[in-house]
Amino acid sequence: MQPTTGNHAVFANEVAEIQGVYGPFSFPEILLQQIWFRGEFDATRLTAADGRAVKVLHPGRWNRLGGPDFKQARLRIGGEAVTGDVEVHLHAEDWTKHRHADDPAYDGVVLHVVLFPGNANTPAASRGAGGREIPVAVLLPLLWHDLEEYAADAAVERLARHPMARAREELLAMREDELRAELGRLSSERWARKVHFAKLRVARLGWEAACHHAALEILGYRANRAPMLAVATEWPLDAWRKNAAAATACERSAGEGFADAVFAEISARGAWSKQGARPANHPRSRLRQYARWVAANPDWPARLAHLFANQRSAGMAGFSLRSELARDVRERRGQECPRSFMCAIRADEPSTRDWRRANEARKLRASVEDEICGGTIGGTRLDNLVCDGFLPLLATRDAADTDTAWLERCWRHWWTGDMPAQVAPLLKGLRMTGTRDQPACHGIAQGLLGWMLASEDAATRDERNNEVARSRCRA
Repeated sequence: MQPTTGNHAVFANEVAEIQGVYGPFSFPEILLQQIWFRGEFDATRLTAADGRAVKVLHPGRWNRLGGPDFKQARLRIGGEAVTGDVEVHLHAEDWTKHRHADDPAYDGVVLHVVLFPGNANTPAASRGAGGREIPVAVLLPLLWHDLEEYAADAAVERLARHPMARAREELLAMREDELRAELGRLSSERWARKVHFAKLRVARLGWEAACHHAALEILGYRANRAPMLAVATEWPLDAWRKNAAAATACERSAGEGFADAVFAEISARGAWSKQGARPANHPRSRLRQYARWVAANPDWPARLAHLFANQRSAGMAGFSLRSELARDVRERRGQECPRSFMCAIRADEPSTRDWRRANEARKLRASVEDEICGGTIGGTRLDNLVCDGFLPLLATRDAADTDTAWLERCWRHWWTGDMPAQVAPLLKGLRMTGTRDQPACHGIAQGLLGWMLASEDAATRDERNNEVARSRCRA
């Protein structure tokens, strides 16, 4: 949203500073533009401030140059087909503050999209040239996630494109035990954030719908998260159950015809991103997998809670056995502590190898694949389902058999799943993983991501402060 004349300030870097659960975070206007472009909100409930329904047929062409943020969007406002530009702001008053009504480049704006709702004095429409009314639509109540989660996800996405050389130099300067402790601390912080966001989801949707939304979102990978969430919203779990039950024997797999129809409906809106997707990760393939998943285990959210509660009980016995083994090793070898204990991510728990063995983690992983996902999902995507979806959701349950400490350990020692390509070799180079006792695992990878995100955030804040200082000097 850059102005087109030299008389106005540059507004493309507008940022909201918001107090999050673990401190302040930044929410830049360009992230709101991305949310609009990708459709990462419940578009079925989008309305203008004057009450008219707004249907997005196409969000428009993202304009990174002068003028409105999106050109030639196709909308239906109050039942009337409208084609024109869309301007995006954090606050409705930014339209006036930026003097867009005086700039002819904004004469084609047909919708003003804002993040935050106004107060009682905020008008229901913005004013263009000659007093023309431009409807305002507020996105905050329609977002699928907390603002902090959007900001964190965007930061992870940026990290995937960054070289790791500088991070490696900084981390190698730390002592190995200090680095391991710091990554453990950041890992726990990442877990707490994920549980917090899962609580918000369960509070908004309920347990079963939250599981349904999380599963489809993760099956969409990063490129198709938004359309998959649209699928979860428009076709709840009961719809998938009913269609699986009604599937005819002539279909190749139960419910695949329904999955194809859902895919076609979203395709008609131009929402899918298929660029660079391998055949196995194509959204139609993932929808078919989910159809087979629901057909095999229609009550999978209930099964999920039962499965992990049972496995935790087995894990308690495993820890008791592990303590006896440790004492026996010390007695036989005269050692203070076996080497595998020194490879733990945190000092108060076993190494990943010992934890997986004591808790029969491979058996649990196979049970999740078969008893929850119906044998349709495996490999790294299954691991992401467990770590990004299932375990944080399970930690929100207010039940007698919910052991959040055990669930966190499970999350920490689980297999890594899909991560930015640079993470695994960097951890191995830092000697955090790659040994028999400490193979790659999800928690330490999340700790590294947490360190990199904190480092990037600090650098961004420093640059912003420097930019403000330079602006004051020029003034």
